[in-house]
Amino acid sequence: MVTAGTIASSMSLPLAMNSCRRYEFDGRGRFWIDCGKGKRNYMTVATTRNAAVKKMRLEISPLASSAMVESPNSSRADFYKEILEAARDKFTREISFQSKDKDISLAKALLYVAAEDEAFLAYNQEMDARSIQNERENTPSPPGVVGCDSVDTMPMDGKNIDGWLVELDTIAKEVEAELVPREIGCDLVEVLDAVNKVLFEFRGFKRLPVLVDSKCSYLHSALSSGGASAILVSVIYIEVCRRLNLRIVGSRVGEDFLIWPPTGNPEELFKVTCGHSLFEVVNGKCVEDPRSRASDVNSNSLLGLDIATNRDIIGISLANLIRLYWKRASRTNYGLMLTSPLRSVHYSNEKFNKHSGSSMPLLRPRELRLAIMASERLLILQPHDWVLRRDYGMLLYYSRKYEAAVQELSICMAFAPEEEAQVLEPFVEKLHLMQLETSWKSFEQKGRLTVP
Repeated sequence: MVTAGTIASSMSLPLAMNSCRRYEFDGRGRFWIDCGKGKRNYMTVATTRNAAVKKMRLEISPLASSAMVESPNSSRADFYKEILEAARDKFTREISFQSKDKDISLAKALLYVAAEDEAFLAYNQEMDARSIQNERENTPSPPGVVGCDSVDTMPMDGKNIDGWLVELDTIAKEVEAELVPREIGCDLVEVLDAVNKVLFEFRGFKRLPVLVDSKCSYLHSALSSGGASAILVSVIYIEVCRRLNLRIVGSRVGEDFLIWPPTGNPEELFKVTCGHSLFEVVNGKCVEDPRSRASDVNSNSLLGLDIATNRDIIGISLANLIRLYWKRASRTNYGLMLTSPLRSVHYSNEKFNKHSGSSMPLLRPRELRLAIMASERLLILQPHDWVLRRDYGMLLYYSRKYEAAVQELSICMAFAPEEEAQVLEPFVEKLHLMQLETSWKSFEQKGRLTVP
């Protein structure tokens, strides 16, 4: 288990701030730093970023790090390291832009997300256990890896990935059984009613707020417990209906995600029977909440909504994970946002120095690492979204990965609107100086001679 720690920096350099003015992306995997007088220092991004991301993906707790070299029998730890990489690779292939969107499996992609995060947590726990074993001679060795040899066979809440896909098949068969007593050739309303009865009555699925419990943000946990975020309930609904050859589409409306079957007669979805319409049963209480934009949707406006792609739906789920883990990481710093340092440096250098000095907010490193992992996956889906790249860069900054943060934020500036780039520019300049000071201190420590 990784405990909360201090993510802090203490950086100050006696260099003129106009010595490095502007960071630009040249479109060929490099960015340059304008150091004045027409001089440009090029730094390669594409050749180093993948290696840096892979290295960060395997980061562990301070307690665990002491066990890595000292533990000769590290089969479980090695296994989880392999799972981390395999899960990310399979997720990347599943959502590859070479694949048609309709061929992407929402369930598989989100199960690979869960497998990577589960492997990360298990890896940290394993290394912590081995560190304790090294410190205590009488502690028994943890058992070796049993019963699985790949990401597809790794158990998550008692089932592997194929097992959870079979669980969706089982739910679909339960719906088919519910339809048997009804008339042959059931119409759309009958099928949806059967799906609703199985999911919400027999299985007891409930929509829970995103930031209540991490379990409601992972597909396998949602299928196991019945409690899920609204987007995951929608994913389960879509996957079950797909197995029944019924197409379900969805759209983001404000903070909510609404789903429905495309039909030439949308009025039947809003017809109230037994106090509720089908549209309300499918989408939950947000449809009736006057504070929600979803309550404004009717049979006429429904046809004008933008249909979300499978990649969009996966992206919403990942964005929820980022929100969840950032909120947990910054729990002791009420109101702290990812962009708080940007506002501070833009309006006051004194405030920036407060954030970048010894009073850096206390953040939980495990939750911060999980937020970074979700952000990395989201950028695979939407690599040209400058807001996502800015947020990723800020997460790296909070984890003191200054060099990687400078790279990501510099790329972000190339895509961002001019006014946003102007906000980022002074922060990136100071961040670059902080990175240089960190490198110099590290070099000094390595080059220091010991007098016998």
